[in-house]
Amino acid sequence: MSLHLYDTATRDVRAFVPLNPGEVGIYLCGATVQAPPHIGHLRPVIAFDVLRRWLERSGLRVSLIRNVTDIDDKILAKAAAAGVAWWAHAAAHERMFTRAYDALGVLPPTYEPRATGHVPDMAELMQRLVDRGHAYTTGPGDVWFDVRSWPAYGELTKQRLEDLNPEPTSDDAAASAKRDPHDFALWKAPKPGEPETASWETAFGRGRPGWHLECSAMARRYLGDTFDIHGGGLDLRFPHHENEQAQSRAAGYGFAQRWMHCAWVTQQGVKMSKSLGNGLLVSELLAQAPAPVIRYALAAVQYRSMLEWSPDTLDEARTTWERLSGFVDRATERVGGVPADEVAKAELPAGFVEAMDDDLNVPAALAVVHEHLRAGNSALASRDDVEARAELVALRGMLDVLGLDPLDPQWASGADDSTARSALESLVAAELDARVAARAAKDWATSDAIRDRLAAAGVVVQDSADGARWTLTD
Repeated sequence: MSLHLYDTATRDVRAFVPLNPGEVGIYLCGATVQAPPHIGHLRPVIAFDVLRRWLERSGLRVSLIRNVTDIDDKILAKAAAAGVAWWAHAAAHERMFTRAYDALGVLPPTYEPRATGHVPDMAELMQRLVDRGHAYTTGPGDVWFDVRSWPAYGELTKQRLEDLNPEPTSDDAAASAKRDPHDFALWKAPKPGEPETASWETAFGRGRPGWHLECSAMARRYLGDTFDIHGGGLDLRFPHHENEQAQSRAAGYGFAQRWMHCAWVTQQGVKMSKSLGNGLLVSELLAQAPAPVIRYALAAVQYRSMLEWSPDTLDEARTTWERLSGFVDRATERVGGVPADEVAKAELPAGFVEAMDDDLNVPAALAVVHEHLRAGNSALASRDDVEARAELVALRGMLDVLGLDPLDPQWASGADDSTARSALESLVAAELDARVAARAAKDWATSDAIRDRLAAAGVVVQDSADGARWTLTD
């Protein structure tokens, strides 16, 4: 292979050589399903979807594991505030994420494990760490990783332990028993008032997993002791990925051989997130533009570059998508349909291949796409059907790598409208449920904020005796 990828751990771009010839194992940190998905969740998932498609186009078999964190402090707190079981709250939001991914043409992962389904794997890893002197207990249900027992701690993010701030904890009493403020939780004892269903019995006492432990356990379960790539958003480098690497390698496993991180979506230079109040929900995006337009906007910037989101972002993506899909429609009508297997096996232009092999340089790859778009339009104008068909095949082949072939069943013949509408209905329903909970709690500010946010996205909410109804503005 000629593919070169950036490694966050070594901070350089180097040739990618799979551990096992012909196969690639990727672990991608997925969603913590505490709330509806927003734009910040979408970008890394789409970036790694493009990586997967490129690897498969290059002839490799990819095993992509994308986890679901379905138990944590925020899930418990938000479920309690909404008056529903924590597991029902998590499951409802997991379905919203799945529908959002489906709407945007993200290929399903090879497997999507949930944290709650892998407690035995976590218990096994904890026991191994305790036996090797890298973890300790401070009471029934509380297990900590001893960071000073692992001299390489901080190697992923190139930080010294003495320069780091201790990781925040929601249980001051438990944290005060730690040997060192920097030690992090592997297993957490139940807190007073938490539902019994939110904890599991282990040899270390009843409790629930720490955030970092679950990913190490699930990655090993499905990808083995050592695997090719671990990915996620830039914000996960520390403490999450640093702690994952420390505990896995302290346990004696090779773990990830390369780390890849996708940069943020920003607005006026500030990271977009729901906690900061500037995050765009997927429901808002789908109300504003067709799904392939949103995917194009998120995929068009190289994954390591910040994506600055502005009021013009979707308009510019829409214009480009209409140019691409318009040519494909006109050329297909003129020269006839191209079989899907021909598109999948078409030899791609050298410039496109070179760009994608250069750490997934999608902007440079798109420049080649537009060169062939212009050539295709010229061929149509001069009635050169042979050239027009050749450009049609090349263009669709390149766009297929990006998940943007206009004639893919995902987008063709209005298929995207149906899928996007289904996702939009699910996501708006979640927002309305949150509004009902806010009104029940007499939290009028939150209720009004949800209504105003939906209205800004073109979703008009009307209250009635039978509950809230919504419509899209023209």
